[in-house]
Amino acid sequence: MQTIVSANLGGLLAATAEAWVPSSSGRLVFAAILGLVILLSLIIKARLQPILAILVSAIAIGIVAGMPYNAIVGSIGTGIGNTLKGIALLVGLGSMFGAILEISGGAQIIAITLVDKFGENKAAWALGITGLIIAMPVFFDAGLIILIPLAFSLAKRTKKSTLVYAIPLLAGLAVGHAFIPPTPGPILVANLLGVDLGYVIGVGVIVGSVAMIVAGPLFGRYIGNKIHVPIPKSVEEMMDYDHSKLPGFATVVSIILIPLVLILLNTVSSALPSLQAVQPLFKFIGEPFIALTIATIVAMVILGLKHGYSREELEKIMTKSLEPTGMILLVTACGGVLRYILQDSGLGEIIGQAVADSPFPLVIVAFIVAGLVRISVGSATVAMTMAGGIIAAMPETAAMPPLYLACVTAAIAGGATIMSHFNDSGFWLVKSLLQIDEKTTLRSWTVMETIVGFTGFGVALIISFFA
Repeated sequence: MQTIVSANLGGLLAATAEAWVPSSSGRLVFAAILGLVILLSLIIKARLQPILAILVSAIAIGIVAGMPYNAIVGSIGTGIGNTLKGIALLVGLGSMFGAILEISGGAQIIAITLVDKFGENKAAWALGITGLIIAMPVFFDAGLIILIPLAFSLAKRTKKSTLVYAIPLLAGLAVGHAFIPPTPGPILVANLLGVDLGYVIGVGVIVGSVAMIVAGPLFGRYIGNKIHVPIPKSVEEMMDYDHSKLPGFATVVSIILIPLVLILLNTVSSALPSLQAVQPLFKFIGEPFIALTIATIVAMVILGLKHGYSREELEKIMTKSLEPTGMILLVTACGGVLRYILQDSGLGEIIGQAVADSPFPLVIVAFIVAGLVRISVGSATVAMTMAGGIIAAMPETAAMPPLYLACVTAAIAGGATIMSHFNDSGFWLVKSLLQIDEKTTLRSWTVMETIVGFTGFGVALIISFFA
């Protein structure tokens, strides 16, 4: 009986949504503006948790736009379900994968090896590359805390400003976190836009590499010469790692690259006729959650069990790593709700028409939207979620070629990176770790993040001309 009632209710919601005719353009635009004002007010003024703020603003948009209550409820359910089904497993698997890499010393061995290879004079480049590699499987905060002692150690040895080494590390971490899957941000946007992750990885690596170089070693050397930041007083002796107890450099890098390679194989095999025979296999193992599952299992065995950890210890470590994923998933789900409210209310078509009539290409619009949310709200995740939802709600987005949509994804990531300031938790984390004042943090960290965002956007815009 309950099943029959549920089925009838679902059919009623669907029928109501189909029968509803969108309101006038003026009312829809007013609803969108009011919803944005409510969102910003709730987060900035009322200090309401972003999850509630996004949900309340989405519901307000639906009500003011004249959507029937049943249609609003239906859009919320669809938004949550469709959004989480594409990213929930990836966030959880990525967290466990990153935790194993952290406890095994994999992050440290990459940094130490690259610094040794590059030499002291080019150590800043090594730290930038390290941050770029580590940020793909490890969350930004964890990667920074793990690797910042090495930047302090180099500053102590060379007697240079810690910014010379910290800024390249921060740039690499910021780039890997924003532009390159399997980090949650670009995967979320790619899922919203319906673009193959292989294209997102390809564009992300190119865009991210250029952004890391400009914002990392180059800007780091400039700002390090301008501002001398000593080693924090709380840092005395840097940790000395026993290389014999750390995993091999090639082993760690190979494991990190497993999901990227498998996803790219899927994309390449679908484009080359000569690989059609094996394409079904590559499509299976190149499915993002399958690829990340394989990488996590390999990491468990090679970096976990063979590194001296018992199955019980690994289970505890991996379970602990899942604790922060709830917030990410809920914010992401609410972003999906916003996307479907915009789409189902008819706002998506209006926004899409406005973009089509404007002289700006979609890549520029995506960057501007993400940038405005980032500056206002502070959270890069919220900025990427909202911008991705708005762009995905435009009808013409589905007709764009995959390479162009990958550039749009990178543009959103760039916009969501710029201008980190007082409303961003990353700003305060960097300030506390480096033990610098707010002015110095603005001149170093904020400028670096802005360079990353604008450089990444600029490269994505250039690539989009060839899509």
